[in-house]
Amino acid sequence: MKRIMYALGCLALAATVASCGSNANKKAAADSTATAQAQAPAEDEGWTVIFDGKTLDGWRGYDKTGVPAAWTVEDGAIKINGSGMGEAGAQDGGDLIYANKKFKNFELEFEYKVDKGANSGVFYLAQEIPGQPIFISAPEYQVLDNANHPDAKLGVDGNRQSASLYDMIPAKPQNAKPFGEWNTAKIMVYNGTVVHYQNGEQVLEYHLWTPQWKEMLDKSKFSKEKWPEAYDLLINCGGENHEGYIGLQDHGDNVWFRNIRVKEL
Repeated sequence: MKRIMYALGCLALAATVASCGSNANKKAAADSTATAQAQAPAEDEGWTVIFDGKTLDGWRGYDKTGVPAAWTVEDGAIKINGSGMGEAGAQDGGDLIYANKKFKNFELEFEYKVDKGANSGVFYLAQEIPGQPIFISAPEYQVLDNANHPDAKLGVDGNRQSASLYDMIPAKPQNAKPFGEWNTAKIMVYNGTVVHYQNGEQVLEYHLWTPQWKEMLDKSKFSKEKWPEAYDLLINCGGENHEGYIGLQDHGDNVWFRNIRVKEL
């Protein structure tokens, strides 16, 4: 009798354990689904992913028909493989643009990481002008190793450091992470108002096509006196329709970009 009761007890215990395990598995699956839904690309919120983490579909070289060999995909990131020859110095290099669409009013989000002593940038509202560099027509979100690249000490008040409007407005607070670490970034453009963000903080704001914009250009390396071709394009940045390409800079150094997406406003 004792053996029968013991066997029945074991069966009951096994059933209880199985039931608990099943419930736990169901809960884990539900939690996993909820997490996946929370982290899913927000296409229904208006975001468009412009780099799929695997290929350079939609991208090509600025003023080129294909992708320069210096640009590759590595561990889910777009990488510019540094030539050590300075800005667009290598024959197989040059700047990269997302060529599928020009953007006017938008938010651009991305992450970036720099090698030691690296320099790069993200351009927006860029025009494609044969024979001329991309920065002749586009504002630049500076990407830099502030601790090791000499450009960090040039310019005025740190306006060549990371997340700055290059050579015009310094990013403050300056919260870039050291080389080798990922930073988050965002650029918002809306009817001429432009805001830069870095690592979750707003670091600058300015207004295109205004007296403020003209004054900043006049004090920069792009002034009418120093560089008239650039001045004439930048004063009416974005051209007649106030729209342009998003571009990534080849400055001859190793730099990575990932999780790049755009929301049109």
